[in-house]
Amino acid sequence: MTATASSPLLIVEDDLALQKQIKWSLDSFESVTASDRESALVQFRRFQPAVVTMDLGLPPDPDSVSEGFKLLEQMLTLDPGVKVIVLTGQNDQSNALRAVGLGAYDFLAKPFEPDMLKLTIERAYRLSELQAENRRLQALHQPDALAGMITRDPEMLRISRLIERVASSDATVLLLGESGTGKEVLTQGLHAASKRAGKFVAINCAAIPDNLLESELFGYERGAFTGAAKTTPGKIETAHNGTLMLDEIGDLPHGLQAKLLRFLQERTIERLGGRQEIPVDVRVVCATHQDLKALIQEGRFREDLFYRLAEIVVEIPPLRARAGDAVMLAHAFLRRFAQEQKRTGLSFSEDALRAIEQHNWPGNVRELLNATKRATIMADDERVTCEDLGLPSPAASEAQSSISDLDLRTVREAAERQAIIGALARSNGNIVKASEILGVSRPTLYDLMRRLTIKQP
Repeated sequence: MTATASSPLLIVEDDLALQKQIKWSLDSFESVTASDRESALVQFRRFQPAVVTMDLGLPPDPDSVSEGFKLLEQMLTLDPGVKVIVLTGQNDQSNALRAVGLGAYDFLAKPFEPDMLKLTIERAYRLSELQAENRRLQALHQPDALAGMITRDPEMLRISRLIERVASSDATVLLLGESGTGKEVLTQGLHAASKRAGKFVAINCAAIPDNLLESELFGYERGAFTGAAKTTPGKIETAHNGTLMLDEIGDLPHGLQAKLLRFLQERTIERLGGRQEIPVDVRVVCATHQDLKALIQEGRFREDLFYRLAEIVVEIPPLRARAGDAVMLAHAFLRRFAQEQKRTGLSFSEDALRAIEQHNWPGNVRELLNATKRATIMADDERVTCEDLGLPSPAASEAQSSISDLDLRTVREAAERQAIIGALARSNGNIVKASEILGVSRPTLYDLMRRLTIKQP
């Protein structure tokens, strides 16, 4: 087994004679060398090795291990998955064990057997390959929580995987984000992934008058108030064995906050006008676009309720921060509404696509959905224009974002990812058209998507 050209072995050794000996004994591996911490970091950033062999004693004080441990920590910070094999003196095993405790893969005592070192490196490369393949497969896997979520944005995919992980637990989830970002879609995905037998029930705390909200949530007994002609279960009780979404929880009246806190602690309710405690097994998900901590400072939201709700906090990014999602969602919405309006030949003009990409979308996905629906109705011909969408014509040129990260490999991969996601969005997932937009062949595009873990449409 040999290291690939894109992932050579890095040998860090200040003794040049020993460095040559190690390199010679590992001639089946492509390798690069360094003799101190600074040069090792340069090589590490340049080649991004999967496996490193290193001595802990490095200049300017080779009798000390401070430089070695500093280098180890820096490499693991840059790449937590790197496999570092520490080569140490016979009487230095305590430091070697400390290095393993910090995250080193293994250690060998000097003088080492070349065959043993080679075997250790081969195993390290094999483990690195398996872990990379596992990460790739996980990134390509679309969890249940994504069933209603159209996205290729890495942060939204991470959030969806988080939702899937917590779905089987009973932890209360608090979703934070601007209006229209998809909080209810994620909650429905969480409910589907939880496999709970009960219903998904949602209530908007801001849409119901304060004097009616308590009865909506907790229900009421017959005769509890004028007009209560029959006993009626509330939303909490209706969601028994299921999921309850309390949308716009920041607008919950202060008087009801204490009652909700008691329910969350005791998992029992009392209907209005009732005396019997009713046990309820329900998963609670709360959502808001407001800053709850600011509301706490203003005395409008209970701090103890906030910490009871915030067992799992998920911050959802706005649409403008999701790479390529606006155009991809627009295509999906256009397809849906065109079928409803029996105008299946509709498509976006090039100017419309650029306008969608450039618009800030303060109303997020909800605004985009409404704009697309309006355009489907208003379009005079088969091409949906900026005017149909109600968007200004796109600027002739866009200012490029400044790039503070000077790691060329990282910058290149980020640019490639953004370009591919943008092309796939523009082409509505058509690989042939996307490869034409990018100016590459289909096999090249497939290879890039595989390397960058971009899910195929």
